[in-house]
Amino acid sequence: MENKSRILVIGGTGKTGRKVVQKLDSLNQNVRVGSRNASPSFEWENPDTWSLAMDGIDKMYVVFYPDLAVPGSLEAIEGITKQAKRSGVKKIVLLSGKGEREAELCEQVVVHSGIDYTIVRASWFMQNFSESFFLEPILDGFVALPQAEVKVPYVDTDDIADVVVEALLHEKHNGQTYQLTGSKQLTFKEVMEEISLVTGKEIAFTPISLSAYKAAMEQQGIPADYIWLINYLFSEVLGNPTNSELSNDIEKVLGRKPKKFSEYVRETVATGIWMQQ
Repeated sequence: MENKSRILVIGGTGKTGRKVVQKLDSLNQNVRVGSRNASPSFEWENPDTWSLAMDGIDKMYVVFYPDLAVPGSLEAIEGITKQAKRSGVKKIVLLSGKGEREAELCEQVVVHSGIDYTIVRASWFMQNFSESFFLEPILDGFVALPQAEVKVPYVDTDDIADVVVEALLHEKHNGQTYQLTGSKQLTFKEVMEEISLVTGKEIAFTPISLSAYKAAMEQQGIPADYIWLINYLFSEVLGNPTNSELSNDIEKVLGRKPKKFSEYVRETVATGIWMQQ
């Protein structure tokens, strides 16, 4: 392990960021959380906060919310990278999305910045079923989703965080792009069957068209920009054949196999999150 660095974790309260912060803290690293409520605060929509958040920082983990695919993300990554250079940041680890063409444009900004970098290109998170937009329908016991036949190699956010920490602390990962996936591909129906089996909760799965799914979100009053993102993820990302490909990069970086989906399900059942009324 190299000398102790001062590390900024942008998105330090999010799905992967909070785990990166915890793991760095446990290794007695100097960590600064980059979030709206931190001090100094960091806000993507307020570039005036960026320089103060980066003051004295050597390395940073960058997560753009809600996703590198959304309009404005490229400009934001260009801006944050320029500020990083001005602030003397020596390394950027960027969380990217597997199979996202727009995200790859953002990656190139970091790759060509002249700053040391590692790109962490992740598949869909297992935690989407317990911390995100799939949770509510699971609680209702009725899940209707498009792209029902597509197989996804879901990845656990603990594995992502472990890879990020390795990339932040060791120079041998400089200049690398890692594709992070689980070890098994699952359809949505298979996911629901696995959760149902372990929880004992009946979860009905119904395949629907993307247009019907969009219409349902609109009826529920979900914001238009969120609907745009979900539509993009289902059409462009799940529809991209590269998204279903398996990778051994987690094992290459960590020296162990990625967490199995069945392990994630057992751990999540123990929290009681799927048994809420």
